[in-house]
Amino acid sequence: MKIELNGRRALVTGSTAGIGRAIAEGLARAGASVVINGRSKERVETAVNELRALLPNAEFIGVVADVSTAEGFASLTAQVKDVDILINNAGTAYPKGFFEQNDADWLDIYQLNVMSGVRAARDYMPGMIQRGWGRVVFISSESAIAVPKEMIDYGVTKTAQLAVSRGLAELAKGTGVTVNAVLPGPTRSEIMSNWMKAAAEEQGITQDEAEQNFLDTTRPSSLINRFTTTEEVANLVVYVSSEQSSGTTGSSLRVDGGVVRSII
Repeated sequence: MKIELNGRRALVTGSTAGIGRAIAEGLARAGASVVINGRSKERVETAVNELRALLPNAEFIGVVADVSTAEGFASLTAQVKDVDILINNAGTAYPKGFFEQNDADWLDIYQLNVMSGVRAARDYMPGMIQRGWGRVVFISSESAIAVPKEMIDYGVTKTAQLAVSRGLAELAKGTGVTVNAVLPGPTRSEIMSNWMKAAAEEQGITQDEAEQNFLDTTRPSSLINRFTTTEEVANLVVYVSSEQSSGTTGSSLRVDGGVVRSII
């Protein structure tokens, strides 16, 4: 299978590092022009420059905007009018216990993990539907299915993304626009790597050992028995963004290393 996205423009929110950065690179390798988004001008410029050096024939556009706010997203849409491929990747998690969290903590993560994708779909999907082609992908998590007790707020937002994704797929029925969710498991992303590095330093072990301890104690159902790479997640996202995936919509697609014990 050869995936070609020549002539398509993609927006990947939260794409200066981690999974988002890998997705942006994968889409560009397939021929798409890619909008790189982040909150910091320095991080956006660094990512764009590095990607241009890596792929000199690809087209990258950097847009600084905080998609967790309505004002920030309005700034993004003012600079990027239309896209063919929308990857709702922006999101985070906070290692803070349920009983230590307040209302503001819950609302902050909901604005970023859920409302950023809601705003993006509301602004960009009508154009896709009018043109008769589009791809929308929500980057959710296996935590949407197996909500972790240590990050209940995160799990709730990732479950909400599945509901939004399925509902939008229903709205786009018969239009040539597909909407899906991709569910990574423990991944060597920027956030997880930072957490594992901190755990390793605290315990006086290597980061590889810290990751293995995490899998053994927190995600013992992993079948690959390692963290996935950001590239492995990106590979699935690039496929779901392609013409070849036209028969897949309204689906939750796992790249979780078998963490979720389910046959469907």
